[in-house]
Amino acid sequence: MKSLKLISSAIAMLICFVTMAQERTISGIVSDETKQPLPGVTVLNQTTKTSVYTSFDGQYNIQAKTGDMLVFSFIGYKSQSQKVQNSNTINIKLLLDNQTLNEVVVVGYGVSSSEYEDRNYARAERRREKKDAQALKGKVAGIQVQNSMGYSAMPSPTVAIRGTASVSPKNEPMYIIDGVPAKANQMAKINPNDIDNVSVLKDKDATSIYGSKASNGVVVISTKNEIYKNLSEKELDKKLNIMPLPTEPTQEDYDAFVENAFESPKTAPLSTFSIDVDNASYTNIRRFLNNGQQVPKDAVRVEEMVNFFKYTYPQPKNEHPFSINTEVSDSPWNTNNKILKIGLQGKNIPTNDLPASNLVFLIDVSGSMSDMNKLPLLKQSMKILVNELRAKDKVAIVVYAGAAGMVLPPTSGDEKKTIIDALDKLQSGGSTAGGAGIELAYKTATENFIKGGNNRVILATDGDFNVGSSSNSDMEKLIEEKRKTGVFLTCLGYGMGNYKDSKMEILADKGNGNYAYIDNIQEANRFLGKEFKGSMFAIAKDVKIQIEFNPKQVQAYRLIGYENRKLRPEDFKNDAIDAGELGSNHTVTALYEIIPTGVKSDYLAEQPDPLKYTKTETNSNNYSNELATIKFRYKKPDGDKSIEMVQVIENKSVALDKASDDMKFSSAVAWFGLKLRDSKLIADKSSEEIVKLAKQGNSNDGEGYKAEFIRLVETSKQYN
Repeated sequence: MKSLKLISSAIAMLICFVTMAQERTISGIVSDETKQPLPGVTVLNQTTKTSVYTSFDGQYNIQAKTGDMLVFSFIGYKSQSQKVQNSNTINIKLLLDNQTLNEVVVVGYGVSSSEYEDRNYARAERRREKKDAQALKGKVAGIQVQNSMGYSAMPSPTVAIRGTASVSPKNEPMYIIDGVPAKANQMAKINPNDIDNVSVLKDKDATSIYGSKASNGVVVISTKNEIYKNLSEKELDKKLNIMPLPTEPTQEDYDAFVENAFESPKTAPLSTFSIDVDNASYTNIRRFLNNGQQVPKDAVRVEEMVNFFKYTYPQPKNEHPFSINTEVSDSPWNTNNKILKIGLQGKNIPTNDLPASNLVFLIDVSGSMSDMNKLPLLKQSMKILVNELRAKDKVAIVVYAGAAGMVLPPTSGDEKKTIIDALDKLQSGGSTAGGAGIELAYKTATENFIKGGNNRVILATDGDFNVGSSSNSDMEKLIEEKRKTGVFLTCLGYGMGNYKDSKMEILADKGNGNYAYIDNIQEANRFLGKEFKGSMFAIAKDVKIQIEFNPKQVQAYRLIGYENRKLRPEDFKNDAIDAGELGSNHTVTALYEIIPTGVKSDYLAEQPDPLKYTKTETNSNNYSNELATIKFRYKKPDGDKSIEMVQVIENKSVALDKASDDMKFSSAVAWFGLKLRDSKLIADKSSEEIVKLAKQGNSNDGEGYKAEFIRLVETSKQYN
């Protein structure tokens, strides 16, 4: 008996030792005393000597094991150490270092070359600004210069005066150049040799002279001979040779499309489309708004905005892999119309019951991926995914630049250190042979194909293919051919300025795939970590929806969004036609706007004259209690033959204030998307009303994404 206890104790100690020795991802938020997030904080693992920086939201992710010591350090703040214990989350609050409260910190953000037509000019400007910023060092006691962490697209330096506010573009001080108020980018362009004096005012010294605008302090610069005195803002820009920034990134690429119009069920009795679980459009829009930029109209795909959010649909209770849920209520933007919401809820399969995965990471390491929000962010993202893998899963890594090559052969998911080491060694450089990379990745996936398993290529890139097969039509033909292998595709988009959304969308749509835009490490953690099962494991493929509206109840209808996913009526029963995939526990939502019979509307086209040779008659049967009939077709992940489901939608509507929270919030998101697209089919474009409706529907928001959406709508008022 005693020996049995000893053996049990030894086993327990061994398990404890193995657990402690296992490296894992530690994440958290670093903030200051006012609970404001701190960007650019260095997080060092003293054991492994690896380090990362916090993003602009103060977030970090670093590999560590139990017992490792993490050191958090930032200029102007006292360093803090924290030992890794059992928790994977460590939040840190840094305290100001009183010895450095009087310093001025100048943080220079390099201008992306895509913001100028002449790339050589942009590079020269960045070099000159860096030189000028360094030259400013010493003009005021305590000035320090930090390089950009690359998480922001802000085109001008950001200055913060310690002791007044944390480093944030929203809390920048006021700038005065030769007695004239100026902007940060103007201050950065001044030749340091022209500066006679720089002084800093804080607190009452600042506000007593310059008023409340100086609450974050004032940087006062006087030049020799006052060469900038009495100049207007435009004159100052001209004098400093500052080029105006474009309102939209000139080298980003989006497919143009026309929004769906209203159609009559008498002339177009069937509406058919493929489901879309992608949400790249929403995170891309979020990036634009967070960076204070105008959102390109064609970057807005309303269905992807709606499907970013999760809704409370019930789990399926029969043999089918998803439940069907419908609701009808009032249109918030056209008061006489109705909104039909169709919601699908994918079955939640326990992680242990999911099939083994055969994954190939296809990573773009070309020269265009060198920015911090591209390859460095990409590598951190992939580490999150690696942490979700099991021993029965395997991963290979293929990279491409001027050519394609394999840097890691298929490796077991429990060899996490080997996989992460291979990721850490990746560096960017060269041109972009995306077609060659796709060929090698699919070849690797098919050679290691797991029958009944999850076989998937995960493509991570900015989409800027420029060698070999590179046009949209070339990529479409290539990926349609590879789809026949039975290998699924996930596209992860990174970066800004030269981002090619059109190529990424084509690849995902045509390649049995899904598509996400990773704008920060939090989004990587959401898509590749928290929603790993839905993102990486399909439970149904080629899911199509076809709806027939009852002309006795519906005068006209239009599908909101899904413009690139519409199908012909005859495609519904054609199993050779590709459609969307649904992942484990995924939700999909589609909205129709309906003009009821008898309602006068400015959005209805003139009705054609009665036909001479063809009669169109409504079925004489009484279907007054039916609004529409909806059909679904789907295939099992490894199947070739579709399964059909049919459901009748009752002619039953509730007032919007009595509708579900899901109806209110999804309608608010769609409304905002239509506003961003400058839709001609909405009467009310009030941001205040969109926010009001979103707040009414904001429930089950544990992650805070819905609250973030509300803030984005409020922020967008000054850009749209």
